[in-house]
Amino acid sequence: MGDGTGATDMKKQSSTGMTRRGLLRAFAATAVTTAPVYANAAGFLRGNAGDVRHIAMYSGRTGERIDTIYWIDGEYIGEAVKEINVFMRDWRTSEAVQIDLRTIDIMAASLNLMDTSEPYMLLSGYRSPQTNAMLRSKSRGVARNSLHMRGQAADLRINGRSTTQIANAALSCRAGGVGRYPGSNFVHMDCGQVRSWRG
Repeated sequence: MGDGTGATDMKKQSSTGMTRRGLLRAFAATAVTTAPVYANAAGFLRGNAGDVRHIAMYSGRTGERIDTIYWIDGEYIGEAVKEINVFMRDWRTSEAVQIDLRTIDIMAASLNLMDTSEPYMLLSGYRSPQTNAMLRSKSRGVARNSLHMRGQAADLRINGRSTTQIANAALSCRAGGVGRYPGSNFVHMDCGQVRSWRG
């Protein structure tokens, strides 16, 4: 729920934010895993393994699912990114914003590193200020200036992976903030400063 900005047990790993080089290393270290629906593009994917990025998620709140390639050959695919923005909207208010592409890249790289065909369950993407204030009134773990309100964070889980496995994958990207919440069974990822914490 939070983004670690106020956590006293936060372990700061670096004073720098996410770097493109760090993300490229993460993508280079992973094999592109594609769903059967992309079988027709197998030849293209084999020839451009570093230039295809894929994300798959579902929402228990709305029942919606998304499974898309959003980057091909060095270019973001506008329509796919728009779908991701809508999917990651504040489901309580239906407000959507531009999700920071760096956050989407961190999520996709982490998913690839876990070598799973399971999608993420998205618990929280963009949060309106009203939603953030409401959640903050109910939990000390919600930051006042949460990166969720900027479209720069996501709270995620994968049924077949533990919070430790998900967090370790995200941490290996060295590309932003990673918070592990084992009690609530989710991991927070954002494109802020490189840091980690346990909630």
